[in-house]
Amino acid sequence: MIVTTEGGALSGVGSGVDGVTVFRGIPYAADTAGENRWRAPQPPPAWSGVRVADRFGEACLQPARGGLSQPMSEDCLSLNVWTPATAADAALPVLVWIYGGRFVFGAGSEPMYDGSALAARGLVVVTVNYRLGVFGFLATRELSAESGHGASGDYGLLDQRAALQWVQRNIAAFGGDPARVTIAGQSAGAASVLDHVYSPLSAGLFRGAIAQSGALHPGDANLGHLAGSYRALADAERDGEQYLIEHGVEKIADARRLDAHELLRGADADQPGPGRPRPPLFRPAQDGWMLPHTYAQTLARGAQNDVPILTGTNLDEDGASPHPQITLAQFRERAQAVYGDRADEFLALYPARDDETAAAAANQAARDHSRVSTHLWAQEWARHASSLVHTYFWTHPAPGPDADARGAFHGSEIPYFLHSLDHVDRPWTDVDRTIADAMAGYISRFVATGDPNGDDAERWDAADRRPLTMELGARCGPIPVAEPERHAFHRSVLDGNTEPK
Repeated sequence: MIVTTEGGALSGVGSGVDGVTVFRGIPYAADTAGENRWRAPQPPPAWSGVRVADRFGEACLQPARGGLSQPMSEDCLSLNVWTPATAADAALPVLVWIYGGRFVFGAGSEPMYDGSALAARGLVVVTVNYRLGVFGFLATRELSAESGHGASGDYGLLDQRAALQWVQRNIAAFGGDPARVTIAGQSAGAASVLDHVYSPLSAGLFRGAIAQSGALHPGDANLGHLAGSYRALADAERDGEQYLIEHGVEKIADARRLDAHELLRGADADQPGPGRPRPPLFRPAQDGWMLPHTYAQTLARGAQNDVPILTGTNLDEDGASPHPQITLAQFRERAQAVYGDRADEFLALYPARDDETAAAAANQAARDHSRVSTHLWAQEWARHASSLVHTYFWTHPAPGPDADARGAFHGSEIPYFLHSLDHVDRPWTDVDRTIADAMAGYISRFVATGDPNGDDAERWDAADRRPLTMELGARCGPIPVAEPERHAFHRSVLDGNTEPK
């Protein structure tokens, strides 16, 4: 299959799934080295003849401990397209996947993100690379001054936006419908998705959004520990300037001449501050341009891009685990530290008499808190939006030697949602494949129509004033967000918090 894009002609290759062609390593922006380092993405050079798109592009620079084995460079802004279409007039719905990895690690070429199976269901699937760490999220006063917008620190988000603009201009050549684009991602990818939902610069580039482990109430203190928390611009500029000083430079011109691997030294550091865990040092900034408002301000003003949303959390994340390591004394101390003069109220709602019951209570509290936080986010969304939000709670443990230890861990839902089990090395069973079929069905229908329901699947109602969410996994069906008294407690705490920075 040969398609013609704005950069030139491309030939794809077989994906390994009958009827699906993949185009790998398509440049959507220029090399970001040298003078393009810490600038908005620039147009890529065109090519002559037919470019064979059979190899993934190089990954964006990141610390080696991320586990990627493929080459990395600053010439990394490429994307990949899987399509079942045989003609440009197919007008199929499009899913654009944005990878997670704390804004420090990841690539659109990771096997778990393979788009073949979803493409076989009638979608055009796109995965993108974007700048990471110091290359994607450095902010300084000098960079803000030269930008023309008084902003810096969000180059990775601008890369994602440039990829979405490329999709709008080119995806029809692959049989995709630019009017039916859904953006999706998990963890930092989910935070990226929501940043585009919040950003006026991304208006019109998509019509639906999937944020896996992403949407929390703006007053949720847990945001302060996650990559999904933004940085105030002044703080980001201060930290960025200090980072450059530690690397022997002060001027951006000098920093642009530094060896890229020297800049990588320390680029995976956490944000300094009390408590653990801490978010990464380099992550998006509320810069006044890409992100003009705080999360709370955006929702309160109804300034978000009004598109259907699918979002949720997992059973064993956000402080919960199959085997929590906490004693009764630690549980009580933590309650006092988190809830202060409301600690006794919390402990009455989550009673514990010994270490075993304390561990169970800690898990239940963490899971309740997470579900309530997402549910309240959905209610805040609904105040000024006409589009619906569907929320979920993923409960199925991935099989393998770590299944008992990790359970339904952070990110464990990805190969089910993307139906990419064959690209992940785990001892999948028929049950797992049945679950993946059901999840891919919900995702495919949502991308196609903005509604996950249909095909005789268990009905998934949109979030509204009722405190219910959708359990997904071996069992699919509505469950309470939390028991009424516990729900009321978490709600009152979240509503009383100021927005974390």
